[in-house]
Amino acid sequence: MSPNKITNEIVLTALGEVLDPEIGKDLVSLGMIDNVKVDGSTVNFTVNLTTPACPQRDEIRDSALSAVQAIKGVTEVNIEMGAKVPVGHTKSEHPNIKNVIAVASGKGGVGKSTVAVNLAVILAQKGAKVGLLDADIYGPNVPIMMGVERLGGVNEEKMIPAEGHSVKVMSIGFMVKPEQALIWRGPILHTAIKQFVQDVDWGELDYLVVDLPPGTGDVQLSLNQTLEIQGGLIITLPQQVSLDDALRGINMFQELKVPILGVVENMSYFETPSGEKVDIFGSGGGEKLAAMTGVPYIGSIPIDPEVRIGGDAGIPVVLSHPDSPVSVALIDIAEKVAAQVSVLAVKGK
Repeated sequence: MSPNKITNEIVLTALGEVLDPEIGKDLVSLGMIDNVKVDGSTVNFTVNLTTPACPQRDEIRDSALSAVQAIKGVTEVNIEMGAKVPVGHTKSEHPNIKNVIAVASGKGGVGKSTVAVNLAVILAQKGAKVGLLDADIYGPNVPIMMGVERLGGVNEEKMIPAEGHSVKVMSIGFMVKPEQALIWRGPILHTAIKQFVQDVDWGELDYLVVDLPPGTGDVQLSLNQTLEIQGGLIITLPQQVSLDDALRGINMFQELKVPILGVVENMSYFETPSGEKVDIFGSGGGEKLAAMTGVPYIGSIPIDPEVRIGGDAGIPVVLSHPDSPVSVALIDIAEKVAAQVSVLAVKGK
């Protein structure tokens, strides 16, 4: 055998020096390298990212490319980029739901549902299999915001979720009249949440995004008992009263031993046509809360009337105005959330 022959082992050894920047381990030991094929001086392989929404996608690809190009005798490298989302739970009851992301706020009116809806849509647009559970029993607005009106039907055993913008959607809003008031006690709430998980045919999901009701109550507790939540995302406004309420949400997740993915400050500022930024609700509150509690601050979202318009029309702003500042901010937040979920799944909580 020629001493300069390139083998799969040589390629894997080179790629074993390339680290995933979020997880801090090499691509080979993480199982991210597949389909290595050497054809003379040409090397082909697949890099399977831990999320299709990976913010370091280009960095990982470039590092892998450089590592293999450095092998003596290699003249061409072809890389296919894929994704295999790791499972982030240990419970066996719901093996088809890999990761559960809970979106929470201490109070209503902070745009929690808007963030949850756009987060789910972004992950789906990136190529992930995504479900969206509207657990806000008292204000189920997700169907309107997703442009869906009814369930997908019922098979022999389970309800089929609605589907909008490539996201599977379940909500109590499909089962009650819009004007109907729900006055439910804890046991009924627990049963409803359990049914939304167990009696719905979700199929295989990389992520189930859950829009929690405001505050800290029975729904949050029931969800944590029914599913293993991979991480919680806290939505707040900049002003002090919202921060005080958001702090309760952080404390709730900590008491439930749910990792906190980060704090998002919504409605951070309004930008006038002349480019002036107006801090309608104050400024810096979200960063202050994150610093005070030691959780990550992962982004601020500006005020944009198109968010409300898109929500009312059932077309999330990341679809109706994908290049707007608010959409750019939401995409950045979604990528950070997906990256953190992968880190937690690989490393363990």
